[in-house]
Amino acid sequence: MGHCCSKNLSAVDNHIVGAGGGHQKQPTSPLPSAAPQSTNSNSYSNSNSNSFAGSPFQSPLPAGIPPSPSPARTPGRKFRWPLPPPSPAKPIMAIMRWKGPAKPSIPEDDHVGGENGRAVERPLDKNFGYAKNLAAKYELGKEVGRGHFGHTCWAKVKKGELKGQQVAVKIISKAKMTTAISIEDVRREVKMLKALSGHKHMIKFHDAFEDANNIYIVMELCEGGELLDKILARGGRYTEEDAKTIVVQILSVVAYCHLQGVVHRDLKPENFLFTTRDENAPMKIIDFGLSDFIRPDQRLNDIVGSAYYVAPEVLHRSYNVEADLWSIGVITYILLCGSRPFWARTESGIFRSVLRADPNFDDSPWPSVSPEAKDFVERLLNKDHRKRMTAAQALSHPWLRNVNDAVPLDISIYKLVKAYVRATPFKRAALKALSKAIPEDELVYLKDQFRLLEPKEGCVSLNNFRSALMRHVTDAMKESRVLEILNMMEPLSHKKIEFEEFCAAAISPYQLEALEGWEKIATTAFEFFEQEGNRVTSVEELAQEMNLGQSSYSLLKDWIRKSDGKLCFLGFTKFLHGITIRSSTPRRR
Repeated sequence: MGHCCSKNLSAVDNHIVGAGGGHQKQPTSPLPSAAPQSTNSNSYSNSNSNSFAGSPFQSPLPAGIPPSPSPARTPGRKFRWPLPPPSPAKPIMAIMRWKGPAKPSIPEDDHVGGENGRAVERPLDKNFGYAKNLAAKYELGKEVGRGHFGHTCWAKVKKGELKGQQVAVKIISKAKMTTAISIEDVRREVKMLKALSGHKHMIKFHDAFEDANNIYIVMELCEGGELLDKILARGGRYTEEDAKTIVVQILSVVAYCHLQGVVHRDLKPENFLFTTRDENAPMKIIDFGLSDFIRPDQRLNDIVGSAYYVAPEVLHRSYNVEADLWSIGVITYILLCGSRPFWARTESGIFRSVLRADPNFDDSPWPSVSPEAKDFVERLLNKDHRKRMTAAQALSHPWLRNVNDAVPLDISIYKLVKAYVRATPFKRAALKALSKAIPEDELVYLKDQFRLLEPKEGCVSLNNFRSALMRHVTDAMKESRVLEILNMMEPLSHKKIEFEEFCAAAISPYQLEALEGWEKIATTAFEFFEQEGNRVTSVEELAQEMNLGQSSYSLLKDWIRKSDGKLCFLGFTKFLHGITIRSSTPRRR
């Protein structure tokens, strides 16, 4: 529940309520060239509400047959269950497990002793500690948007620095906060809006107020409408140059969120607003109601998001910030061709498509789309999240290089360097060989990241990494404990690395494997490894290198050449990737 309330969407565009599987070539589902507009609460306009249930896409059902349940009665965040409305960020699969009209069990901490020893439910604390003088500072006007969990009003500032300016006030009813989780959701949303407010493409937060009945979140007023409306007005397709302008803005603010340890989890065209109706107006990201704080190496497991934009690993219940990049890939696909990459008649069918189908890059207009644009989308819509570009990497992609926008610091660099400095000498030698085969296009990104660390005399140390991160520190970064990764990089406190070794430390073998020329890269890297790093090893030593037990011996023996006892080409590529072992359980909220 970010800037304002969610607009009504069709049943398949609502938040996730199931999952499935299958395998086929994904058909396209074109956007209508002229579609009626749904109630546009996000853009503060009163548009025609007699649309096809507010869905931006054509109905897959026969004429006159509405989806079930009727989307006209199902707001985007409302689930029709025989229960009080859940928190919008509560794991959806957990909601589905609730049976019957009974209220879910209350944790023991929420009970206190009563008469005759009976447990009595402890009343929820709905005091947020916000100021209570909204009326003294703002004059509320007409309602400009409504959703299930609140509504948004136009307001005028009565005094202070913003006196006379117009703002948006999102009003959330305390009566809707029926659980401790729903209360925490609102607290977290306000924290995020306040902490992230400084970015140019982030909705600006002004203040938060409360009274006995409501929470009031005061933000800037964006009157230019949603990105979704612009897509529909253009008949569903952007030119490549216009699409670049949109995608760069999205990537810029998402990269900022990820550096701060915030994963949005609901990126879609409806959640980007234009500040004005001017043709070149900038966009702002909104709606952090499903967002969460996340550490760099943490995995989340709650299934949240919107069906068409949800990443495969979210459905598998183990994900990090890479899930947002999948959603950006879906948005970019739609911008370039006017169709959704994953489509089905039902929600379970959509999830089946997301998990197993490949996007269609064969039909029109893809043959006329530039190879760079197609490669950009494919590298975001990779089902293996480890092979997906980060937001900062995407800004360095050849397709976007002629767009004048600075590449931000990438938190993934910290994760990779942390792993490198704690790796064995043999593993570092393999990565150094790989770094010598990096294509020039990939070096552009690494040069940008090295420059952002502000090297001294061509070298960086732990101090450079710390200073670079501290230049961007906010309360969000502290809340998500991103800074703790510096403790894991302690070996760098006694070491300086030049750009050549930085490349070895900051490359991802998984991401390089996703490139079209991976075989050539790996072959060239192995030649360097044979010259400088390969050595005689045994199955036992290799298992110890990779922290594996005796059960892996039968697998590892195929990695070693019988002729000289050194790693073969297969062993080299496998050794670079490692064997994934989950060392921690994904967090439940």
